[in-house]
Amino acid sequence: MPSLKVFRDPVYRVIDPVTRALVRLRVHPNAITTFGFVVTMGAGFLYHLDHVRWAGFLVLLGGVVDIFDGRVARESGLASKFGSFYDSTLDRLSEIVVFIGLISLYNQYGRELADVWMVYVIALAMGGSLMVSYTRARAEALGLDCSVGFMQRAERVVLLGGGSLFFGLMWDGLVLKGVLIVLAVTTMATAVQRIIWVYRHAAGVPLNDGEPGPTNTTSTE
Repeated sequence: MPSLKVFRDPVYRVIDPVTRALVRLRVHPNAITTFGFVVTMGAGFLYHLDHVRWAGFLVLLGGVVDIFDGRVARESGLASKFGSFYDSTLDRLSEIVVFIGLISLYNQYGRELADVWMVYVIALAMGGSLMVSYTRARAEALGLDCSVGFMQRAERVVLLGGGSLFFGLMWDGLVLKGVLIVLAVTTMATAVQRIIWVYRHAAGVPLNDGEPGPTNTTSTE
């Protein structure tokens, strides 16, 4: 599956004027991170209220905002270890909030016994999403840049946000169910892919106590 990284440079060219404007206005990157978190919390709440299309819009908006904090941090010279930690932490909390909102959606919308299984699918998707991030973070702590895998944060945001925005609960929510199943399977597969990658690159390599991992000024994914 092709990665969304191929769109990175064209997207950056489009958003660079906004990035420069934010730098001129001295908007702190941590403030942008916080705003993105609030937006994504709104998405989780809207899923809870069954407003799936608006929730999808906020998921996508939160993903766009998430691009700016790192760009502004680098352009303004305000990139810091805490900023990286703060961004990564709120990204994970954002995903948890969104998936909890989806669980609440199916607790209300899918009352039939046939839909109870979706709660477990959502739990797997949430666990897989967090494991994709954790495996890279742990690898980086060992000095390995484990960025392999096809279901990273950008792909998850586009898949869930786009599916929710454009299809909502059409066809008895069939599209949303399909999106969540795909997320559950592919995030777990990506986590396993990263475990295998680290095994191939680190098996038998001695662990040097006290050796710091690489410093990253962007969110871990």
